Amino acid sequence: MKRLPDSELEIMLIIWEANEGVTRSYIQEHLEGSKILAPTTILSFLSRLTTKGFLRIEKVGKTNLYYHLVSQEDYANKESKKILERFFGNSVKDFVVQLNDSKAVDEEGIQELKEFLDSLSTETK
Repeated sequence: MKRLPDSELEIMLIIWEANEGVTRSYIQEHLEGSKILAPTTILSFLSRLTTKGFLRIEKVGKTNLYYHLVSQEDYANKESKKILERFFGNSVKDFVVQLNDSKAVDEEGIQELKEFLDSLSTETK
């Protein structure tokens, strides 16, 4: 499974969120913020995602509905593994240190991580 460029990932996030077939116009309406894409640009992204095996198209009348073939969870698992391997040599500790050093995680996030780790250790007892 290939890594998606940000523009294609943004389209996939909209489709995953909908969790049903969506139209090009639905995607256009749900694009975040000031990102205005021409309908033809969105169709190009959808075509690429279909070619890459992320989407399937179902024609309903004159409308195309786009369905995800790859789940968000599967994609996130694959990307998380790649990042952990490439940047941190499979060291979860180094990854967490980087998150902390970059201030990407606040105190609430650190507390959430501690609680999660505690729940894992009680499951194994």
